[in-house]
Amino acid sequence: MARWLVERRLMQVSARLKKLRAELVLVDEQMAHFADDADDQEIRAMVSETAGASFEARDARRHADAHARHRAKVVAEIASLEARQDELLDKL
Repeated sequence: MARWLVERRLMQVSARLKKLRAELVLVDEQMAHFADDADDQEIRAMVSETAGASFEARDARRHADAHARHRAKVVAEIASLEARQDELLDKL
């Protein structure tokens, strides 16, 4: 593979990694907020013992779980891109 092509792909991977790492910081902040909210809602549901509070607690937990799954996807993509970056550096 031509050197210029490897360098170009390396720059693309590097740019994507930079965006994903910034997104990971944001997702971590959001995930902490949603997890705290879900915990609060679960406590409220236990105290109030109403169907509405239980529904809100389950809904809050689903949001927190969705953010956790999204975070896992971002982390996996970062790991994949880091491996690709290592391959390209080896070719360089």
